[in-house]
Amino acid sequence: MAAGRGVPPKMSSRPWQPLLDQPPLAELRGDPLVDAALRELHCLLPPSVAVHSLRVFLLADARARARGIGYDQAGLLAAAVFHDTGLTGNAPVARGGFPSRSAELLDRFLRGRGVDAGRREVLTRAVRAHMRTSPAPGAGPEERLLHFGAWLDVTGRGSSQVPGERRRLASLAATPWFAFSFSARLAADGVRRALPASSPAR
Repeated sequence: MAAGRGVPPKMSSRPWQPLLDQPPLAELRGDPLVDAALRELHCLLPPSVAVHSLRVFLLADARARARGIGYDQAGLLAAAVFHDTGLTGNAPVARGGFPSRSAELLDRFLRGRGVDAGRREVLTRAVRAHMRTSPAPGAGPEERLLHFGAWLDVTGRGSSQVPGERRRLASLAATPWFAFSFSARLAADGVRRALPASSPAR
């Protein structure tokens, strides 16, 4: 299969490719911010987390479509790509745990692409808040949708609002035992935050 628009050729063979072919992702590809976010997904995330991140966006979009909610599609895709980056690789420890690290990485990415401060604040706030048990009062659509997609994909909560969609997306790009591996990442992150900072090498 030929690589999609704006996506590096090697990405077309990755396990998340079936998700890239789903609307609205297929329709958004070619947008500079979306294409840049997908390149970061390819570079920053392990395959299971990359698949989860795209399913989060697609579940969020399904709810938005079902409810007639308008939102920043390209921005939410970028937020979904980055929302768990603070759990992976060598992301620096930050006050507020991995959601804050993820938000910092997203902000750096958005700044590098000339995204204005107001839009950055909306999207980074959504990432910082996605591990809350429920969205904050007054949360905007991007924050509510990211929260919905993230919790639905991992726990199944909210599945009645988009019947069958979680199962359908999982059949396209499965991540067996993802909830368990995600819990392990959370536990490791807690240990990492509790440990004293490493002393400089002598």
